[in-house]
Amino acid sequence: MSSNDVLGRSAGGDLRLVGLTKRYGSFTAVDDLSLTVPQGSFFALLGASGCGKTTTLRMVSGLEDPTIGQIFLGEEEVTDRKPYQRPVNTVFQNYALFPHLDIFENVAFGLRRRGIKDVKKQVTDMLDLVELGHVAKRKPGQLSGGQQQRIALARALINQPQVLLLDEPLGALDLKLRRQMQIELKRIQTEVGLTFVHVTHDQEEAMTMADTIAVMNAGRIEQMGSPAELYENPQTTFVANFLGQSNLIQGTVEGVTGDVVTISAHGSKLTADARRCKVRSGAVILGVRPEKAQLATDASGIPAGSNVLSGTVVDTSFIGVSTQYLVRLAGGEEFSVFEQNTGRAIQRPGTEVSVYWDPSQGFGLDGGQDIDAGAELDEEAAA
Repeated sequence: MSSNDVLGRSAGGDLRLVGLTKRYGSFTAVDDLSLTVPQGSFFALLGASGCGKTTTLRMVSGLEDPTIGQIFLGEEEVTDRKPYQRPVNTVFQNYALFPHLDIFENVAFGLRRRGIKDVKKQVTDMLDLVELGHVAKRKPGQLSGGQQQRIALARALINQPQVLLLDEPLGALDLKLRRQMQIELKRIQTEVGLTFVHVTHDQEEAMTMADTIAVMNAGRIEQMGSPAELYENPQTTFVANFLGQSNLIQGTVEGVTGDVVTISAHGSKLTADARRCKVRSGAVILGVRPEKAQLATDASGIPAGSNVLSGTVVDTSFIGVSTQYLVRLAGGEEFSVFEQNTGRAIQRPGTEVSVYWDPSQGFGLDGGQDIDAGAELDEEAAA
């Protein structure tokens, strides 16, 4: 079944936010936000509680009025339209299904409200899309959380929105079901071809589903790009810490030769690829993801040209697919290493080791930033 079969028409136009700002008294929740969500894409607004992502979503839906700024759908400005006048629907975390109506009537509700009498084919097609045609006569209370979420999605999609807004839609589900629903949501979005804008604090959720992620911090976009781009090339310490984990090392640029930046840190000379280093002189923060680094107890096995730091293993966690090490470096800083379990001996706490990584796998950031920015928020979001 094609998306046009299910939705009856194709959606039109990008979603554009221009200078969008929302103030509550002296507090600025969203600060001069401008972005374009391409038609038919899966876009995520990712950030910790209070960063402005839900306020942004509510302004797009019409539930909040911007203090200043404009909202466009295609060429039409919808900034001042009432929520029911916008071709936008929202799926909330709490599903908001009608407990007294069966599933068929829950999905049909929007069509009946618009005076459409013959709803059977559209409702049946929509239930088939979310693979729940067999529960049409049940009440919401008889369904699991994941099934209720899919019904809420079907009820929103049947109204033929140009944009579907998802407000922490999987937050009430347990971890296993949440992961299943991530795959399911992406399948449905791909099949129907609509623009999905997804608000979440869950990094894994955003990276699993979204084509583009905007990382928000204090009402502004910290960085925007594909999941791979944000993860591999964070532009700020906030993004490096909030999106996954990073080892961040304070150092000083000693010089640049061709494509190689030489950095002094922890009494060692380290190097970085100049194309992945934002700094050419002065203070720098050198970053490397834990899975890009490895441990060695014998320096003879370390590839030539690697960045190497000495330390002692202080904690070892075996988690099946990998072993996660915490190493205390000579200067007292902690360094995380995630090694895939390939049969190598596990290093126990107290073992003296060398931590090493390929310089092309690191990244260099402006040394004037807070090295811990975003780290506590990441822990809060993961809790």
